Formats: sequence, C-alpha cells, structure tokens
Amino acid sequence: MKKRLYRSTSERMIKGVCGGLAEYFNIDPTIIRLLFAALAFAGGASIYAYIIAIFVIPSDREVR
Repeated sequence: MKKRLYRSTSERMIKGVCGGLAEYFNIDPTIIRLLFAALAFAGGASIYAYIIAIFVIPSDREVR
C-alpha cells in the first residue's frame, strides 16, 4: 500500500497537520509540534507553511 500524507483527526491540536506529519514519518507528534514552534520563533516561516498545509493536505476523514 502506498503511504500518503493526511491531516490527522485523532492526533490533532489545531487542524491535525502536525499529527498527520507525525503519522506519515512514524514519530511522536510532540516532536513535530516542537519543531514548528521553534521554527516559528526563529523567523516565522513555519506559520505560513502550517497555514498552507491546512488547505493543501486533505483530512483523513475526507479520503475515507
């Protein structure tokens, strides 16, 4: 089966982007969330990336 990236509905805090990335890479969602937070304070690019990902990455509920 092909591995696909989806926004998570079970591991979500805001819109499930970090949870979906964590499921895709098979790591803890907290690591992804901390990485996004660190990058947000380092220049803010992750905020724009997160907002774009909300609209680009489909929810796993939409695909089922």
